[in-house]
Amino acid sequence: MYSTSHIIAETSLENYVRRYRDADKFIVYCERCNRYNACWACPPFDFDTGAELSRYKMAWIIGTKIDIEEEVIAHNKGWELCTPLTYQIIEEVRFALDEKLLNMEKKYPGSKAFFAGSCHLCALGKCARIKGEPCVFPDRIRPSLESFGFDMSKTATELLNIEMKWSRNGVLPPYFILVSGLLTVQKIPLLLSHLK
Repeated sequence: MYSTSHIIAETSLENYVRRYRDADKFIVYCERCNRYNACWACPPFDFDTGAELSRYKMAWIIGTKIDIEEEVIAHNKGWELCTPLTYQIIEEVRFALDEKLLNMEKKYPGSKAFFAGSCHLCALGKCARIKGEPCVFPDRIRPSLESFGFDMSKTATELLNIEMKWSRNGVLPPYFILVSGLLTVQKIPLLLSHLK
């Protein structure tokens, strides 16, 4: 149905913040989303994201490319078919990817993983935040880079050298690209082997 591969870029966090972060611009998109103030991985946060970022020195940007087989694209045209399949594929890939990112955190003390997109540990609309209760999975939840104001399209194009694709007119694209990250307090020998 699909295959995955990874592209990794390394940059100083100072450079990544300076060139790719615009918190004021991207919070507007977050505010329009149904997860805003309804998911613990999403804004508004009860801490200063800029101060949180200042704890780190390096940014490892991880692009996970999901190549969709042509036959799958051809047989799943129309929003009623391609939309649920998109969610299924991304959730499957995220399940494995998120676990690997959490393992990287453990391997490199003081690091912080950023997942590719919003939290999917609880079903949509079922996050404990909606009831004003604490997160059910505090040890497994992580924010996304976009929730901290980073431009994912620019990140993918300029740092990973790949254009982000979306479904159009009810047709799956040839690939999806998920952008996640690992922020570290020092330079580390992050290798693709961590993601295999």
